[in-house]
Amino acid sequence: MISVSEAKRILQNIPLNKRSQLIPLFESEGLFLGDEVRSLMDVPSFDNSAMDGYAFIWEEGLKELEIIGESAAGGDYSQQIMNGQCIRIFTGAPMPEGADSVIMQEKVEKNGAKINFNPEDAIQGQHVRYQGSQCKKGDLVAQAGAKITPGLISLMASVGVGEIPVFQPPKVSILITGNEIKNLGEILTKGQIYNANGPALDIWLKSQGIREIQHWQVRDEKKAVQDIISKALAQSDLVLITGGISVGDYDFVKEALEFHQVEPLFYKVKQRPGKPLYAGMKKEKLVFALPGNPASVLSCFLNYVKPVIESWKGNSMAWNSFVELPVSDDFEKPIPLTQFLKANVEDGKIHILSGQESFNLISFGTANGFAEIPEETTFIKAGQTIKFYPW
Repeated sequence: MISVSEAKRILQNIPLNKRSQLIPLFESEGLFLGDEVRSLMDVPSFDNSAMDGYAFIWEEGLKELEIIGESAAGGDYSQQIMNGQCIRIFTGAPMPEGADSVIMQEKVEKNGAKINFNPEDAIQGQHVRYQGSQCKKGDLVAQAGAKITPGLISLMASVGVGEIPVFQPPKVSILITGNEIKNLGEILTKGQIYNANGPALDIWLKSQGIREIQHWQVRDEKKAVQDIISKALAQSDLVLITGGISVGDYDFVKEALEFHQVEPLFYKVKQRPGKPLYAGMKKEKLVFALPGNPASVLSCFLNYVKPVIESWKGNSMAWNSFVELPVSDDFEKPIPLTQFLKANVEDGKIHILSGQESFNLISFGTANGFAEIPEETTFIKAGQTIKFYPW
C-alpha cells in the first residue's frame, strides 16, 4: 500500500500516448491546442468605423461638413471623399477612401445635407479601427498547450481558422461489475441497486471533452470479467472498472487484469475513501480499477483519473488544480490515512459536509470540491489552511 503523494507521482510520470489531430473549431471547447495557431489574415481586414457617425478628412478648426453618401456594415462605399465632405457611416462599415476620422453622431447637428459640430469634438484619427490593429497575417494568436475556451474560439474564428490541432482525448471504456447492479428503469428486487457509477463517470468524462465512451456491464463471474476486459483493452486507451477489485470471493478484476498481462503501477492507497484503488498499464493502455461504492468511485476518479485525462489532453497544470484555504471548523481525523472530504467553499472558507461514508452520495449533491486532510494529520483547527480541489 502506498501513500497518496506516491500514487500521484507515479501517475504523473507515466508515458501517455498523446496524439494531435485536426478537428473543427466549434467542436474543440475544453480541449488543449496541440500546436500554435497563427492568424490567416489581417484583422480587421480593412479600415472601418468603431462608431455610428460621420467619416471625414480631418482639418484644423473644422466645424461643418457636407454629407455626400452613406456606408453601412457589409457595404463598400467606393467614391473618394474630399476635404469638407463626409459620409454617414455605421459601426463596422468600411472607411471611404481618403477619410481618416469619424465623429460620433451624438456630437453633430444635422441640417439638411450638412452637419455642424464643435471643432473640439472632431479629433484626428478618432473612432477608426485600422487594418491589422488586432493582428496581422502570420501573427501568433494562441500558444501550443492553451486551453480552448469560448473566448479563444471566438479569437480563432475572427482570424479565419476553421480547423485547429488539438491533443486527442483518450478513448474510454467504463466497466461496471456486480451481480446486484441494475440500470435505471429496471425493477429492483431485494439485494439489488441502481447503477450510479456509470452515469456519474459518463457525465464527468463528457465534461472533460471525451467524445468516445464505451459502456460495459458484467456479472461477477471470472470468465465474463476476463472477456469484457479483453474487449475494453482492444477498443480503448483508458479503461475504468468499478467494483470487483477487493479481495472477496466474487472479486475477479485483479485476477483478470493479471490474466491479460496488465502491469500494475500500484494497488491500494493510504486514503479514505477508495483505499483498494488499482492502476496498471498494458503497453500504451491505462487501466484504473476503482472501488464499487459510488462515493469512493467519484473520489478516486476526481483525484487520480481526471488529472491523468487532463494531462493526456495537454494540460500542463493538471496535477496542480487545488487552492489552499482555511477550514471553517475544527476537524478530528483519528485514522492514519489521507482523507478526501466532500466540502463547500463559502466566504473564502472550506466547510466540510456531513455524510462522508463511502456509500453516501447525499453530500455529492451539494459539495463543490474535496478537502484533503494529510495522512499524518490527526486534527485540523478552525482557520488552519488545507488543500481544496474544486470540481
